[in-house]
Amino acid sequence: MTEIDQLKQRLHQQEKLASLGMLSAGIAHEIQNPLNFVINFSKMSGKLLDDLSDIVDDNAESLPEADREDLADIVADLKENMSQILESGERAVSIIQGILLVSRGKENEYLPADICHIVKEYVRLSYHAMRANHQGFNVTLREDYQEGIPMMMVIPQDLSRAVLNVMNNACYAVWNKAQQAGDDYSPEICISVTADSEQFVITIADNGEGMTEEVKQRLFENFFTTKPIGQGTGLGMSITRDIIENKHGGKIAFTSELGKGTTFTFTIPIKK
Repeated sequence: MTEIDQLKQRLHQQEKLASLGMLSAGIAHEIQNPLNFVINFSKMSGKLLDDLSDIVDDNAESLPEADREDLADIVADLKENMSQILESGERAVSIIQGILLVSRGKENEYLPADICHIVKEYVRLSYHAMRANHQGFNVTLREDYQEGIPMMMVIPQDLSRAVLNVMNNACYAVWNKAQQAGDDYSPEICISVTADSEQFVITIADNGEGMTEEVKQRLFENFFTTKPIGQGTGLGMSITRDIIENKHGGKIAFTSELGKGTTFTFTIPIKK
């Protein structure tokens, strides 16, 4: 009866997650429209500032030197501000497109994708989600992305979900350890993406609490979780293995030492 009750709770949570998925897709779509206006008007304002600079330059002789210097400083500051607004807006749109891709991507559809971009975006999404849900959470992220990796044929919404699942676990592991380790402990997660002519490799390593032998044995079991009810469904790692091994024909491996941390490695062959 206890197992049945736990199963009911997890199924109920899955229903809530499905509803949240639909809601997040709708919110992402609605947010993207005003963001497009922000980006477009930022570009237009940048062009207007260029025109203003030309006018100032053409009439420089009729302006006092102090006014010319002030105008030049103001225009430079405005250009820098518009550049920051544009960059932030485009980053927000990129995140929203990732959310929509996860929500509405076609089943098992391979698409050309920037692997480093996917990993980088979902590492940050996981980090900020953890900060939003756990007051005082912080961790040092050490990222190493090999330069020049070409676009890869993958199922983007599934690969991003696999990265998110492992990253969420890494964040939880370092946060849980930080609750007991004291001020001497410095939470850290290392992320790397490398590739050669045959395969690409994604590695996520943390210095968190690590796993017991029982957890290692049961890690990929459906509905097995070490998190409190309401914080974990026990499906993340089984879904992750299915994504890496069955859908992408790759391998998922991990090493873990209790009290010292865990390292996950995705090795995925390049689809020609």
